[in-house]
Amino acid sequence: MAFHVEGLVAIVVFYLAILAVGIWAAWKTKNTGSEGDRSEAIIVGGRDIGLLVGGFTMTATWVGGGYINGTAEAVYVPDYGLAWAQAPIGYSLSLILGGLFFAKPMRSKGYVTMLDPFQQLYGKRMGGLLFIPALMGEMFWAAAIFSALGATISVIIDINVNISVIISALIATMYTLVGGLYSVAYTDVVQLFCIFLGLWISVPFAMSHPAVTDIGLTAVHQVYQAPWLGSVNSLDIYTWLDNFFLLTLGGIPWQAYFQRVLSSSSATYAQVLSFLAAFGCLVMAIPAVLIGAIGASTAWNQTDYGVPDPKSKKEADMILPIVLQYLCPVYVSFFGLGAVSAAVMSSADSSILSASSMFARNIYQLSFRQNASDREIVWVMRITVLLFGASATAMALLASSVYGLWYLSSDLVYIIIFPQLLCVLFIKGTNTYGAIAGYLFGLVLRITGGEPYLYLQPLIFYPGWYQDDNNLYIQRFPFKTLAMLTSFFTNVIVSYLAKYLFESGTLPPKLDFLDAVVARYSREHMDKATLVKSDNIVLNELAPVNPRHSLTLSSTFTNKEAFNYVDSSPELSNTEDN
Repeated sequence: MAFHVEGLVAIVVFYLAILAVGIWAAWKTKNTGSEGDRSEAIIVGGRDIGLLVGGFTMTATWVGGGYINGTAEAVYVPDYGLAWAQAPIGYSLSLILGGLFFAKPMRSKGYVTMLDPFQQLYGKRMGGLLFIPALMGEMFWAAAIFSALGATISVIIDINVNISVIISALIATMYTLVGGLYSVAYTDVVQLFCIFLGLWISVPFAMSHPAVTDIGLTAVHQVYQAPWLGSVNSLDIYTWLDNFFLLTLGGIPWQAYFQRVLSSSSATYAQVLSFLAAFGCLVMAIPAVLIGAIGASTAWNQTDYGVPDPKSKKEADMILPIVLQYLCPVYVSFFGLGAVSAAVMSSADSSILSASSMFARNIYQLSFRQNASDREIVWVMRITVLLFGASATAMALLASSVYGLWYLSSDLVYIIIFPQLLCVLFIKGTNTYGAIAGYLFGLVLRITGGEPYLYLQPLIFYPGWYQDDNNLYIQRFPFKTLAMLTSFFTNVIVSYLAKYLFESGTLPPKLDFLDAVVARYSREHMDKATLVKSDNIVLNELAPVNPRHSLTLSSTFTNKEAFNYVDSSPELSNTEDN
């Protein structure tokens, strides 16, 4: 394949346009945020993101390289087909559920990151533990985006995939570094427009290529490969359901999602943005599905691609750029590929910013440096943007399947963070003991179930397991959902058991070493109530305390009282009034 000068020009033009928009957004909003509040402005954009920009950026958070390339790949691969391309429906439903049940309580409390409610109720130790799966999820997701982006660029201009991944990561990291959420949000508008225009212009030309058979025929009849509609046989139905719940429920507790929710101007706006993004995800998946179907309906020996076909060359994950490159006219191909190449960064930048936001606020500031200045936090965010961008790039260079990285990124979030989020928002009485127990049980059940993508052999063999041609053990049983449910019920049961044992006097108060039930006025609870060190509070900042009468001993030393004390904190009261 020859070096494509036109493709290089297209890439440079689109990349410069994206970078220019990112820098412009950073310059336009450089004075946003009051003195001492710049870090929060970078994380949640001053909480003034409107419906138009908010709808675009929330949609673009999901509709990136992994979403577009992965959906086309799933439809194209004969063993899967459209029946197994679960991401469009799964993530759309996750946005709907997030808007219905999670957006309003999170936004109305005025949190800054997704980990804030965990640290408020469970303490900074638990917040640190939950940061680990949240970080790994964001990094896997960003790696999937960079992997898909690098594959796309390598098809356009015929350069090494590794070089294209590194260049793409540098561009995304650069404008995220200078502008934070503002740059990410405004570039998302441009990127999503590029995806929509680039793909829809290319689809009609690809369909009309002489080597392409009618996709309506190949949907139900075998021509060059199995029908691209695909099917789910009875043996795989539980695996299908397990993956579907993983995408649907595991798509909710992401900092990238809640960053948009928390940056919206009101709780109602946050819900509307979620619904708009759900619709946008479905619409943007249509051209990717069609391109995957076109790839499955093409006689590749009649094209310049030649033989063998992409799946035989193990290039199924690049089917979208391959279709655009070989089945469209040159000018359409370069426009479509150039636009998509620049646009699929729209999810990677969100993940990098999300990871750095959680680290700077919930780990560095609230756990170690409560007295850190706002300028110091901003610099910590900038440094971690660089570090996390480099880490995601390294993982992208080792990726073998875009869809595989998708499932890996959602696994840890689904099994560990989702049940914890349910408990912290909707189950009264849960505490740190239950949270830690649920965390550990879920993690152990997930690891012992094995992971073929990591060549991790299972220690627990669930009903229906089998060994594939590569001697890897595959679990048909929905053990991921089992691990999630076990984590949830363990949290609830252990929390109420610990609460009963301490309040009934069965266990002495000195054994409450986590200060989760008895020690209402401990330093840990002061941190939970204010999310700052107690010596930073001045008297005029304290909310008035209403006198309480007829308090029994047991009602004084309960987590419920501590929780009520949390609700009376001035920070939360002010945000709720807003």
